[in-house]
Amino acid sequence: MPKFLNKKSCLIGPNVKFGQGVIIYPNNIIQGNTFIGDDCILMEDNHIVECNIGNGCKIHKSVIENSQIHDDVSIGPFARIRPNCVLKQGCKIGNFVEIKNSIIGKKCKISHLAYVGDCEMGENCNVGCGAIFVNYNGKTKSKTVVGDHVFIGSNCNIIAPVEIKSDSFICAGTTVTDHVDKADFVIGRVRQENKKNGAKKYW
Repeated sequence: MPKFLNKKSCLIGPNVKFGQGVIIYPNNIIQGNTFIGDDCILMEDNHIVECNIGNGCKIHKSVIENSQIHDDVSIGPFARIRPNCVLKQGCKIGNFVEIKNSIIGKKCKISHLAYVGDCEMGENCNVGCGAIFVNYNGKTKSKTVVGDHVFIGSNCNIIAPVEIKSDSFICAGTTVTDHVDKADFVIGRVRQENKKNGAKKYW
């Protein structure tokens, strides 16, 4: 059995199974055919349903549904992993990140304030704050494919369907609408224009 810090505050379904050395903080809800692997730490306020969680994971104040989490993954606080996701070994999914129907490769970092939907991402990628994978055009959902060792800067929009190949670098504030070749440097912003004393009419 896991070590509960306050078992009365937790709701554990009858089909939930645990490995060895699991620590569970207060206010966790774990339901369905869920397995929590060895040496996991479930910090307070998680809701986990129908998931397979690998060894050595740490999850904090997050919702995870119908997904596979591999070993040594960190999630939260305040992350949402929606159905049909696979988070591979060593990923870091941070605060206010939502992932849906996506495969995230080994050692990727999506640290804060991002939406990743319908994506297949390779290994060792970094997704910056405010990045959005735009998967829905109002009628259909489309997929984004990202290679290995890709940097996606803050406040980028990735408009699916699109492929971003390995070793490329997407600058902050860029909207990606075309395929990106290996090792490309991509920047797409409107140039800043400063109008001298132009703000006076607004004050």
